[in-house]
Amino acid sequence: MQNDTNYNEGYGAENLNPVFSFALPTKIIFGSGTVRELPEALKELGIRKPLIVTDEGVAAAGILERIQRELPREIRAGVYDEVSPNPKDYQVAAVAAAYKNFGADGLVALGGGSPVDCAKAAGVLIAESGKDIRNFQGKNASTKPIPPLVTVPTTAGTGSEITFSAVITDTENRFKMTIKNAWTAAKIAVCDPDLTLSVPPAVTASTGMDALTHAIEAYTAACAEPIADAVALYAVELIYRHLPRAFADGNNVEARRGMLMGSLLAGMAFSHSDVASVHCLAEALGGMYDLPHGVCNAVMLPHVMEYNMPCCVGRYARIARAMGLTPDSGVEGAREAVRAVRQLAADVRLPVFSDFHVPEEDFRAIAEASYKNLSTPSNPRPMTTEDYLSLLRSMSKK
Repeated sequence: MQNDTNYNEGYGAENLNPVFSFALPTKIIFGSGTVRELPEALKELGIRKPLIVTDEGVAAAGILERIQRELPREIRAGVYDEVSPNPKDYQVAAVAAAYKNFGADGLVALGGGSPVDCAKAAGVLIAESGKDIRNFQGKNASTKPIPPLVTVPTTAGTGSEITFSAVITDTENRFKMTIKNAWTAAKIAVCDPDLTLSVPPAVTASTGMDALTHAIEAYTAACAEPIADAVALYAVELIYRHLPRAFADGNNVEARRGMLMGSLLAGMAFSHSDVASVHCLAEALGGMYDLPHGVCNAVMLPHVMEYNMPCCVGRYARIARAMGLTPDSGVEGAREAVRAVRQLAADVRLPVFSDFHVPEEDFRAIAEASYKNLSTPSNPRPMTTEDYLSLLRSMSKK
């Protein structure tokens, strides 16, 4: 491999110029068996009547029952277990109502990104005494701290356990909206990789590629900053190394640890940078067709990377090195990164765009929804509605 100067073609790998701030309001408790520390985490926050927000899959896997067994008698928990994939606006309202009816004094979000995002958004409604979560869409639309929230992730994907945002489906407009504010962050995240051992291969694959997308987009976003860069690159390294192993053997504890740490770091990275056009397209598709978010990200990631290539050759080449690849130049490194991402998605048996059977007459609506996404300005190469439309048409032919 040649020296590092070859990796500064296009958008260079170094990023020492921006003025930025970095805050992580969430205390992280990480490691096998740390779920046993949940009662102490609740006591630390003064929570005696938590509402556990989860989904039927977590309950069916026995994880909810395990959590309930960990709680001492003095902590009495209520449960809302009806969160769906791609959490809906009406579920947010239902959680807020359940919180009030139970007389809860805090929230525990147990599961993947859907229960966590639903709990965050419900927290906004509770804090603001609001009835419609759509009133709080966007950055800093909510102005009050949510009730104390403890997150307990059971998948390695979204990083939502430590992020400052929640993505909720506006069912009336078939649109995924983002509620983004530092107030929405959890106070404590209890990250026990043992809770991810029961995740089936298909979900391991989609959530893992979701985490990889977070890391790559955070590192290449127009608003990237150095600390986020560092954790994003380590996230890429961990996810690329461990995802095939976790997919092939769900009981591989080392692989599960690597994936949960990679997901956590990727979430930290994009919270302090941003995601970009991969997510814009994925959220548009998810909002219109209720498709799995991680699968949509996996499908879109190599195509958007190819589009962005002229603006971030150096950064993609650095990603290739984080993956353990040894290209001879920046351009070749960038190309290898795209090839590696595409091959990884195939190796863990994720679909391609044509498998979605999206009608071509819907392409413009998808492009318009993508362009309206808050993260479009963060894409390293400018994106217009027509650019999104052209990309969709190109993908449909591959």
